[in-house]
Amino acid sequence: MVRVSEQERMRQRVLILVLVVMAAVSAAIAWTLVARSDRSAGRAPGAGEVQLGGPLDLVHHNGRHFSEAELAGQYRLVYFGYTYCPDMCPLGLLTMSEALDRLPPDLAQKIQPIFVTVDPERDTPAVLKEYVAAFHPRLIGLTGTVEQIEAVKKAWRVYARKSEQQRGEDYLVDHSTFTYLMGPDGRYLAHFGHGTTAEQMAERLARLVAGTS
Repeated sequence: MVRVSEQERMRQRVLILVLVVMAAVSAAIAWTLVARSDRSAGRAPGAGEVQLGGPLDLVHHNGRHFSEAELAGQYRLVYFGYTYCPDMCPLGLLTMSEALDRLPPDLAQKIQPIFVTVDPERDTPAVLKEYVAAFHPRLIGLTGTVEQIEAVKKAWRVYARKSEQQRGEDYLVDHSTFTYLMGPDGRYLAHFGHGTTAEQMAERLARLVAGTS
């Protein structure tokens, strides 16, 4: 019986490793599409305005409707993931939270951290509320119907797909892992890859939000 249990744990570790690699590859592909879009519009990759983002009119983790209008005048630091994520999402949100805590309070208050689920079937407002509270007191969790989340994913060029290796409610979701910084007008300003440290993120946020870059 012990041998079977160990084999099962090994299979789970291998599956998680494969999904992590797939997520990294998917993220690279997603950002390649952004660069291609820039080129097709006559811009150099990463230069000019990137056509990414859109309204986040979804459901707040407190169960109420959340309107994009609530973000007026604020920078938005947005991460897409899901609460059942075993590693990538917790690390991404922890990095985001630590980066905000490194900023001067007046600067940090200008930035609204947001977590948008890519797994609305399991991530109800109640689940999100408990989850986001573990990372940062100002972190907002957003969910919605499957159709609403699909529309947001498309607008933000987010890749996310359920693992075909598992069935029922016990499944993983392969997804891109960028953190996006949007301006007070909702336009894209920058993105941070999964390997970005909290210190690096804080330094770049300070430059961008303070308008010194």
